[in-house]
Amino acid sequence: MSLADIKKSILSMAAYSKASHVGSALSVADILYVIYGKVAHITPQNVSSLDRDKVILSKGHASTALYATLAEFGLLPREYLDAYYIDGGKLPGHLDKEASCAIDASSGSLGHGLSLGLGMALAKPQYQVFVVLGDGECEEGSVWEGVMLASALKVKNLTAVVDANNLQGFCHTNDIMPLSHLADKFKAFGWETYTADGHNLSQLETLLKQPAQGPKAIIARTIKGHGVSFMENQLKWHYKSPNPEELTQACAEIDIKE
Repeated sequence: MSLADIKKSILSMAAYSKASHVGSALSVADILYVIYGKVAHITPQNVSSLDRDKVILSKGHASTALYATLAEFGLLPREYLDAYYIDGGKLPGHLDKEASCAIDASSGSLGHGLSLGLGMALAKPQYQVFVVLGDGECEEGSVWEGVMLASALKVKNLTAVVDANNLQGFCHTNDIMPLSHLADKFKAFGWETYTADGHNLSQLETLLKQPAQGPKAIIARTIKGHGVSFMENQLKWHYKSPNPEELTQACAEIDIKE
């Protein structure tokens, strides 16, 4: 399974549909690749079952990253990607669990994924639940309600991964709400907490597989628009879609780097 193909699918989907959030999707793609490819027990054979691990992308505006990952691992028909975010298409701009049994939660309105994941973890303690959040999303109070309750209940099968790219809709995250000590915040609430390079696949895999005695948080330091030189750390790619020339250049860069 190719991470480069996932990233090129993200770029192509955004370009074809003239959709936003390509930078957000590229920052989280490595995380989703490791979760689905190395850690979570989700296969084409069990994807429609209730009795399997769950993955929630709480930052649902980065939906192209999840769609592309699911298709790469055979969990979503690849032809669905060609009808992303268009009239009559199968896949909406923000995640809708009704679009496919492979999508475990609808998201897009930020702040809800962790509490949803906590409920799933409590309902099925024999399975692992992974919730991927954005760092800007962690400004939502509902996130911390879930953090507190998961710690109080000592839930062992819940992992939160924060895609910490330090950019959100209007500015750098720390300029809007200081979150540089995000790991300390999770620790203070009683979570087993780690900080990782969010683009180091082996490091992510090791930490995701690390056994825990309670809820676990991984603060994954990432780069918005990762892998494409003119998109990296550029706020405008929260909103822009690539034109044909930009798409060609971006895909070429992904092929070289991956």
